[in-house]
Amino acid sequence: MIRGREAVARGLARARAPRPIAAGERIHVIGAAGAGASAAALLAHAAGGAPDGCDPGSPTPYTAPLEKRGIKVAREHDAIHVRAAPPARLAVTKALTSVHPDHPELVAAREAGVPVEAWQQTVADAAATQGGRLVAVAGTHGKSTSAGWLVHMLVGAGRDPGAFVGALMPAALTGGVPATARWGAGDAFVVEADEYAGNFDPYRPALAVVLNAEWDHPDVFADRSAVVAVFEAWLRAPGAGERQVVINTGDSGGAELAGRLGDWGTRVITVAPVEAAGSGVGYRLSGSLLWLSGLPGPDDRVAAPLRLPGAHNAANGACVAAAAAVLGLRGPEIADGLTSFEGVGRRFEIKGEPGGVLIIDDYGHHPTAIRATLEAVRSRYPGRPVWVAHEPLTFHRAAAMLDELAQALAEADHAVIADIWAGRDPDTSVATAAGLAERVSRISGRAVAAPGSPEETADFLRERVQPGDIVLAMGGGRSYVIADRLAWLLGSAGGQ
Repeated sequence: MIRGREAVARGLARARAPRPIAAGERIHVIGAAGAGASAAALLAHAAGGAPDGCDPGSPTPYTAPLEKRGIKVAREHDAIHVRAAPPARLAVTKALTSVHPDHPELVAAREAGVPVEAWQQTVADAAATQGGRLVAVAGTHGKSTSAGWLVHMLVGAGRDPGAFVGALMPAALTGGVPATARWGAGDAFVVEADEYAGNFDPYRPALAVVLNAEWDHPDVFADRSAVVAVFEAWLRAPGAGERQVVINTGDSGGAELAGRLGDWGTRVITVAPVEAAGSGVGYRLSGSLLWLSGLPGPDDRVAAPLRLPGAHNAANGACVAAAAAVLGLRGPEIADGLTSFEGVGRRFEIKGEPGGVLIIDDYGHHPTAIRATLEAVRSRYPGRPVWVAHEPLTFHRAAAMLDELAQALAEADHAVIADIWAGRDPDTSVATAAGLAERVSRISGRAVAAPGSPEETADFLRERVQPGDIVLAMGGGRSYVIADRLAWLLGSAGGQ
């Protein structure tokens, strides 16, 4: 089942050192309605370039900020986008190159001598244009929440960072409509850095944060050791002088990574629960209160209540606080940023409580993330029945992690499986939603349905949920439709 990064990124130029975007440089962004590609277009525009894009999936929640800034996004792919007036370069998602490397626009670009690059390269170039210190937030889980949290903390401290976050940041952070990008004039630029198939290679951070390192992306990684090795290779790549890294060593993969970087000495700042912290940053969660000790800088102790629930968010918050301390924030600024952060889009996002049914939208799609989010729901809302409506993210992940997914989903009071989101899958025959539902049912002893599309899943839930229930819509792709549609159905006159 492993294809490798070369197959996924077929036809793409290799990652290069970032360079500033030239004034008026035309960059055509294929897949511009996605979370990351839309950020590339927004940041290229803010950096003085002239981006445009295309995406037959538009409009999406990510296209509103593009429209607001006058960035044109065609609703179809067409080689004419390249041939009519060749751009300086093409930025594209690997979700396209992995399944359609001979896509007509890509072919037209190669014929015209137009460089074809991953959209992450455009984000890295925009950061180089701003010139701030690059801070990359990486890890198998929690990247969007933690990157957004650090941006929130820096904004609150008056540091005016630039940023790319793979989830919608609120308008208060972006200065306009919610978006996945922020332009600033400060001395830091925060990026969410994804390990999949070399996605984070264009980023040459001065400071990196590694939240965890667990086996995921089974189409490119054979096991956890392969994931850890990729993190190490990325961190050791040249480009940022004496690079520093904050690592959560409370996570076993993070601990392994820290051990492999033992020759870095004090450039590695470890974060772990107090009882295992040693000389690093220690944290302890008491109720909602996060206690921190050993932070770098003059204010080494901080205590702050968190609005985000769960032990996983305590670990994320501790890593964010450590990074903020490295960047020079003082204790009161860190405490305020920890307390006031309410999250980013689709990460434990509460959509409302129509008809007495609490609806939460969450991007969690890995078994570990599903379990952690379920634990957080139950800690905040004890005693309430929890439905998990899960849209598996990619066929290859569903097939490789079938048992682990089923075990995690079986921990809910009720589970419903929506159609699998293919994403970058060339083979959609290796798993089915019905097969996963049957496995969950066998483990839990309860009937588990696979109603179909996200829309059909929301319709199914509407007829079965009761006041007092919680519905946790989880997954990538279009799982947000389950939450949005169910909220609308239950909030309408017919849903009351």
